[in-house]
Amino acid sequence: MTDALHRPLGLLAELTHRCPLGCPYCSNPLELDRRSDELDTETWARVFREAAGLGVLQVHLSGGEPAARRDLTEIMAAARTAGLYSNLITSGVGLTPKTFTALVDAGLDHVQISIQDSEAETADHIAGYKGAYARKRALAAEVIRHGLPLTVNAVMHRANIDRIGDMVALALELGATRVEIAHVQYYGWALKNRGALMPTAEQVERAIGVVEDLRKRHHGHIVIDAVVPDYYARYPKPCVGGWGRRSLNVTPSGVVLPCHAAQSIPGLEFWNVRDHSLADIWASSPAFNAFRGDDWMQEPCRSCPRKHEDFGGCRCQAFALTGDARATDPVCHLSPQHALVGQLAAVQMDEPYAYRR
Repeated sequence: MTDALHRPLGLLAELTHRCPLGCPYCSNPLELDRRSDELDTETWARVFREAAGLGVLQVHLSGGEPAARRDLTEIMAAARTAGLYSNLITSGVGLTPKTFTALVDAGLDHVQISIQDSEAETADHIAGYKGAYARKRALAAEVIRHGLPLTVNAVMHRANIDRIGDMVALALELGATRVEIAHVQYYGWALKNRGALMPTAEQVERAIGVVEDLRKRHHGHIVIDAVVPDYYARYPKPCVGGWGRRSLNVTPSGVVLPCHAAQSIPGLEFWNVRDHSLADIWASSPAFNAFRGDDWMQEPCRSCPRKHEDFGGCRCQAFALTGDARATDPVCHLSPQHALVGQLAAVQMDEPYAYRR
């Protein structure tokens, strides 16, 4: 059965893959787009107009580090002209107060800052950039000074998962209205560091209890978003709300993806905004149609009553762990390959990070 075509609600605009940080869990692809291949300002403006016409309500300006683009203010203004709610996802490094003020004047609505830990020394170590923590704090102060809502994105792993309480306290201190406790997703570069990043089962169990306590304690003051790490979950997450259902990504070079890591699946045909309209890509791109509906599903997904809740889980994770993008996400306890997830989660290695450079 093939679902009726949904309208996308969100657009992730990956403006560049250039980034000053070297995070060992970087979610960008192994092969990064070159600066010379990046879409120009006017093409991004057209993409935003076409996205709004499709029904998209919000655009996430991301990277890499968006501030690496000299035309970031113009891109921001184009998003506002298109009528899109804008969220800037930034490392906080390279974004000056002058540039930030210009972004606010251009219509920026919201800012999300990634912070690697609650302590400066360990945060800079994880980011692979000395002084990054101080710059993040300085930008957070600018966000609040301008009266914009702030979200703190805290990527959790073995080195910092025991400081979730400190991360929430930091978010409150900075004036954030939301904090995302985002566990590492083991695709792309993060796969190289899985053994160094994977938390223990005991750490995850403690963290679940800590998050529930923090939600009760700070209810009404800050929203705490958190989910169980994939490798320790009983059921898979409904990745991006279902493949080709609610969101789309545009890479720096203009390739349009159903999800951030979709290019890790070989054999899919992706279309580019340089050659097709966004509406044409959304409706007709072979990659977007590859895992829509449930005709592609294998058992136990095909007959599972949850198949329209989690959509078989993450296709990229299924491929990364089984070599078959149509397989049930092994995170699911019903998957015939679920034991593999437990085996991988049990591997924790004390070794230096392989930084993204």
